Amino acid sequence: MNITRSLRRWFDSHAVADLPVNESDDNRVDWLRTVPFVLLHAAAGLVVWVGISPIAVAIAIALYVLRMFAITGFYHRYFSHRAFKTSRAMQFLFALLGATAIQRGPLWWASHHRHHHLYADQANDAHSPRQHGFLWSHIGWFLSRQNFPTKFNLVKDLARYPELRFLDRFDVLVPIIFAVFLYTIGEWLAFTAPGLHTDGAQLLVWGVVISTLAVYHATFCVNSLGHLIGRRRYANRDDSGNSWWLALLTFGEGWHNNHHRFPGAVRQGFRWWEIDLTYYGLRVLAALRLVWDLKTVPQRIAASGHASELNA
Repeated sequence: MNITRSLRRWFDSHAVADLPVNESDDNRVDWLRTVPFVLLHAAAGLVVWVGISPIAVAIAIALYVLRMFAITGFYHRYFSHRAFKTSRAMQFLFALLGATAIQRGPLWWASHHRHHHLYADQANDAHSPRQHGFLWSHIGWFLSRQNFPTKFNLVKDLARYPELRFLDRFDVLVPIIFAVFLYTIGEWLAFTAPGLHTDGAQLLVWGVVISTLAVYHATFCVNSLGHLIGRRRYANRDDSGNSWWLALLTFGEGWHNNHHRFPGAVRQGFRWWEIDLTYYGLRVLAALRLVWDLKTVPQRIAASGHASELNA
């Protein structure tokens, strides 16, 4: 593979358009593209150098909450499944917030997730642990050449928005601006409030690196562990399971067997006791009239599961 072309795709994801057919069908890991991913993980070790402060930890937690909600509420339930409606301005705002999580653009994310639901745990499912094993389903699949392009044929409804196409094409731009912003805030705090014992480097490590890695692996677990563990209320054709602890980590996404039973529902915790923080957040936005037409699961579907809920 041409190294120059691979490097171009770090900054312009549409550079994939000139790939030879045999490369675009290549399901092996593109090792050159893994470099930023590996460096981000290695950067977590810098915490020893930058240290820790209450403000840095608070910012890391706050950014985990905000970006997890952007991914689960909007990248997933809105862009992928259209489980509710919102304005174009709100759509763009949460697309920006989701992009700070460094999980590519909203079109790429939604297109691959829609593809997953079409072929869940079948041979064509890109991240099925049944088909490819745990490690591939957790981190390998999105590092492959085959899964780099956006599947535009599956997101024609979203691709009509030029601002979403821009975010999808230059998906690295928002994380860079986000990192610069956090570093600047840290340096400003170091100058104006030295008693907080923080600076730009510390906020960069805690707010970008550590917080992002936490969001990464929590959401990745839905693809991997979400199809390996948990209780199966519904006899879906896939291996999805319901896991309460995964639901807590991912703000409701761990009720994965429920989700695969009826993907279009805005609430994934079908029972009253199934905590779904993303749904509660969307209800707040609905009360503020920022989102509307939240789709519910039909009662006949919600009630159709096995009472025994056998272990998966």
